[in-house]
Amino acid sequence: MVKKRKSKNPGMINPYEAMNVFKQSRKPLSVGELEKRLGLTKRHRKFVKNILKDLVREGKIIKIGNAYGVVEKMNLITGKLQVQRSGAAFLIPDDKNRKDIYIHTKNLRDAWHGDRVTVAITGSHWGGKREEGRVVRVLERGKQVFPVRVIRPMGGTALLCHPTDPRLDFGIVVEPDEAVVDESVPDDNVNELHPAESAEAEVDFSRISRGDILLVAPGEQINPSLWEGRILKMLGDEDDVLVQEAIVKANHGIPTAFPGKVLAVADALPDEPTEEDFTGREDMRGIPFVTIDGATAKDFDDAVFVERINGGYRLRVAIADVSHYVAMDSPLDREALKRGNSYYFPKSVEPMFPEALSNGLCSLNPDVNRLAMTASIEFDKSGAPVNSSFAPAVIKSHARLTYDQVYKGVIQNDKEEQEKLGDVLPMLGLCEELARKINKLRKGRGSLEFDLPEPEIHFNMQGHTVDIRPRCRNFAHQIIEEFMIAANEAVAEFLTEKEIGCLYRVHPGPDDEKLTNLFKVLRKIGISKQIPDPVTPQALQNVISESEGTDQEYLVSRLLLRSMKQAKYEPANEGHFGLASECYCHFTSPIRRYADLVVHRLLKVALGDGHQAIPGEKQLGRIGNSISGTERTAMEAEREILKRLTIIFLKDKVGEEFTGVISSIAEFGFWVEFQEVMAEGMVRLSALGDDYYTFWSDRQMIVGERTGHAFRLGQKITVRLESVSLELLEANLSLVSGAEDYKKFV
Repeated sequence: MVKKRKSKNPGMINPYEAMNVFKQSRKPLSVGELEKRLGLTKRHRKFVKNILKDLVREGKIIKIGNAYGVVEKMNLITGKLQVQRSGAAFLIPDDKNRKDIYIHTKNLRDAWHGDRVTVAITGSHWGGKREEGRVVRVLERGKQVFPVRVIRPMGGTALLCHPTDPRLDFGIVVEPDEAVVDESVPDDNVNELHPAESAEAEVDFSRISRGDILLVAPGEQINPSLWEGRILKMLGDEDDVLVQEAIVKANHGIPTAFPGKVLAVADALPDEPTEEDFTGREDMRGIPFVTIDGATAKDFDDAVFVERINGGYRLRVAIADVSHYVAMDSPLDREALKRGNSYYFPKSVEPMFPEALSNGLCSLNPDVNRLAMTASIEFDKSGAPVNSSFAPAVIKSHARLTYDQVYKGVIQNDKEEQEKLGDVLPMLGLCEELARKINKLRKGRGSLEFDLPEPEIHFNMQGHTVDIRPRCRNFAHQIIEEFMIAANEAVAEFLTEKEIGCLYRVHPGPDDEKLTNLFKVLRKIGISKQIPDPVTPQALQNVISESEGTDQEYLVSRLLLRSMKQAKYEPANEGHFGLASECYCHFTSPIRRYADLVVHRLLKVALGDGHQAIPGEKQLGRIGNSISGTERTAMEAEREILKRLTIIFLKDKVGEEFTGVISSIAEFGFWVEFQEVMAEGMVRLSALGDDYYTFWSDRQMIVGERTGHAFRLGQKITVRLESVSLELLEANLSLVSGAEDYKKFV
């Protein structure tokens, strides 16, 4: 029994104390019972209810009738709901030590994808390998605003709409004459729907038609599959690229407009650093640093310079000193942490910082003074690092170069481009020389190389997609990549030695179960007999090398890549498996990644800066979890916008034939990547009418029971595009030719 306490100042009682009372109680407690055990009276009822409200929102307690009970004592789990397009869902628990919990469609109640929910455990699924549950309560809606597609009129002025996210399977009814422009919703280069001035004011309904995209706020539930909604903005025609980008940003909750307070702080900063800012910094303006980026880049956060010393090399990497202008826990810092990183789309960018910083004061633009944190790394003649040092500095970039310029002038020896490069050409030659040696050593230690092309969308003058081709990469890209990896490793090793703390970039080893399944498949097709012991990056790279030039190369690379775990940010060093690096962090992009900004602050303290505030280890853990999540959001948004624009691009190609490669297989069909264009579609088993087909998971094959026709990863086939659906984000294919005899692979 908790001892009663009297308090004239209930503000001295915090949720932690209330939670202790609940944990020590053998039963759920009513509001009155909690008041008594806290030594409070009815006059403190509002205060107690606010505490209860906070604890419910955090998922620590749940209301049962007129009482409140501890979630963990009731076999209840809180977390975030992830719904699949099939309707099945998984709870991602707040407790990172628990595995995901399966939730059947019928047990979702009124929960949506992205909601924070409380789930009751009801049993197990998949042979006891995963717990199964049902949603008890929605704690917090994951989506307060989302885009919808107008489906049809419903009578009167009402319109039936459907969320553009296929994981939200319900209807929304809106009334255009009740549209209210929400000033917190940014324009994002799309049209506003002007609200009625009064009940008698007229609204131009002709502006809204079937297929238009609206941004709405959900209201009351009408029935299990229908909700009311309020129009906040008209986005426009769904085939417009900017409209599709707005859809993806809304679907993933990506921040767009910066709060006024944040913009005010950014606008108050100077256009250039002052002489006062140079105090305590090394003056490196005489060193001819250059930036090498893409042709359309505007935020330059790294510059490089290489010179030959004592038979070896010295690499200098200068990184924009964002931390000089952004203090920890300032409005700019809080907004940057919330965003976690910049978000890049084919036609737009949502930067981590306002443009005054990202493209201006912190960008290492040519021929202007800029503050930087520098890493100077000495290498021996083989390209192995032997020494490193770090310093805050003031630099002046001597040239803004592009990858294509460097590739033509240095790699291809294009005379015209060499003349344009002028005085920086000899230094760029040293850059290539050093980068090739670093790359050779990195590959030698087992750094994994998955040579998978990245798609790039090409637009015409009208902004329409005209092609989707592999993104062009050349050794100029590799030069910068090698230098950034070297700088990141050097900083991580320095901070580790100083024991200041670090936010490491951690990449765990492969998933044991997926790796076991991979080698089962490899044994079946005769590539590798057993899992390497130990499992090292070098051992897995050898597996990739063994398959190069064979029919199984595609299968090995894809399955091995899928066995990899996702990289994350943590204060504990677990190494980076993919890079075969024992100590790694992100230091080189503080304009667009919050992790790098944190590392800069830690580096300054390690160098003796007593004025720099830094997070403690627990706070580093919270930051790491947060920005690992925003990184996943950015990746998911990038995949979704690519899929959406690909489907729009394929709309007028229905009926055409494509050659392709089978890229993934499931029980219900297989996906095919086209060779003519970087797009993919699916051949469903229901579309294969010549036989009954079965998925052989142990061989990653689909085989016909009667014909013996087989389809496997990496197999080349010809398909016809039958239909596309922007609503379902699907491109459906039929087989033209390419089936093989399964006996070839047995």
